[in-house]
Amino acid sequence: MSVLPLVFTSGWASGINAYAVVLLFGIFGATGLTDEVPESLQRTDVLVTAGVLFLFEAVADKIPYVDSAWDIAHTVIRPVTGAVVAALLAGESGSLPELAAGAVGGSTALMSHLVKAGTRMAVNTSPEPFSNIGVSVAEDLGVAGIITFAVFNPVAAAVAAGVLLLLGLVILIFLASRIRRFLRRRAQRREERRLAGAGRHWPHE
Repeated sequence: MSVLPLVFTSGWASGINAYAVVLLFGIFGATGLTDEVPESLQRTDVLVTAGVLFLFEAVADKIPYVDSAWDIAHTVIRPVTGAVVAALLAGESGSLPELAAGAVGGSTALMSHLVKAGTRMAVNTSPEPFSNIGVSVAEDLGVAGIITFAVFNPVAAAVAAGVLLLLGLVILIFLASRIRRFLRRRAQRREERRLAGAGRHWPHE
């Protein structure tokens, strides 16, 4: 139970940027700022891999429509990462607390990922690219801030993560109509490309 706030917070953050969570926890553990981080997250190969993937995400996450494609590709990756990180934080391999922590981290990561992906679809309804950059930077700073906060005050950080998750779900409900329009336009563009391709290959008399 004592690690549950940290597990919840890491799950929320993993749904936003899983690579940043792994990288930050690994750095905090390797530098001795906290004893809560398992050695497996502090390994050099893990830190290097997380760092490289974080750089890829930092770029992809700021490009309109590419960010939504990236989110779709990470629908499984982020919740799985949230579950794995949570289980590692809980320790005691194969124990019931570890399994429970994995479930909490994974489900929380899935919810925050859905909020992020849905919000990005709504942002992509705007024709200019600057809103994508602004939202992405805010997400990156939010993840960095709340993970850092969680290391020193996990309970307060978990409360903040819970508020942000609830606020995100409420915002997502209000943005639902814009998201539906975005999905309709994307389906329409795919259909237009399909018809154009079929027209080019249609035999001419």
